[in-house]
Amino acid sequence: MAGHSKWAQIKHKKAVVDARRGKLFSKLAREISVAAKLGGGDPSMNPRLRVAIEKAKSANMPQENIKRAIQKGTGELPGTSYEEVFYEGYGPGGVALMIHALTDNKNRTVAELRHLLSKHGGSLGEAGCVSWIFEKKGYILVNKTDIDEDTLMGIVIDAGAEDLRNDPKEDNYEVITSLEDFQKVKDAIVAAGITPQAAEITMLPKSYIKIEGETAEKMIKLMEVLEDHDDVQNVYANFDMPEEIMAKAEV
Repeated sequence: MAGHSKWAQIKHKKAVVDARRGKLFSKLAREISVAAKLGGGDPSMNPRLRVAIEKAKSANMPQENIKRAIQKGTGELPGTSYEEVFYEGYGPGGVALMIHALTDNKNRTVAELRHLLSKHGGSLGEAGCVSWIFEKKGYILVNKTDIDEDTLMGIVIDAGAEDLRNDPKEDNYEVITSLEDFQKVKDAIVAAGITPQAAEITMLPKSYIKIEGETAEKMIKLMEVLEDHDDVQNVYANFDMPEEIMAKAEV
């Protein structure tokens, strides 16, 4: 899990920079609109929308922007219609990739992603080629300075978490939940006075591929260019690499 944990922390830090550029707000607005379109505009009845709104609020997205994105999704306001697509492929060293996109033009998006992948040592694959490697789970990062492991274990297991993982090399505990119990577990952590470092629905790999050296550096670059693409919401990968190489992505 070390690779996933470290990348989740890096993404959390980068979000602050992306928010300044306005790019993050645009991606968050797309997710809110699609969630509202698929499940309705009431977050109390739409778990995906609730998570999207909480993520937007944590990024300090203005309330008016959130409201407008919901209204575009429900059709109360005119707006671009986005389609949700998952692309599968491979990165350097045979790393499995799942790319989650929200697009208004699938042909454009797939062509651009294919170009980015080939340019950075990867390739686009057929549907189903790597999806079996990943599981959709709730994922919560809690800073170790906020609480001790035994206390956190009691809180999250009572709330329905599947697992609490503690890598001695990491600064955070990883809490894994089912989709159904994600919100309940997150609420229990917050009720204990703890603000999670990250809390999201994600795709967790069942197995990892170790890469290092130039291959690892190419993988980091590929992750960055993919996640910077306007249509891409998330990129999931099963890499495990040396700490010092991954740390370069934080700069």
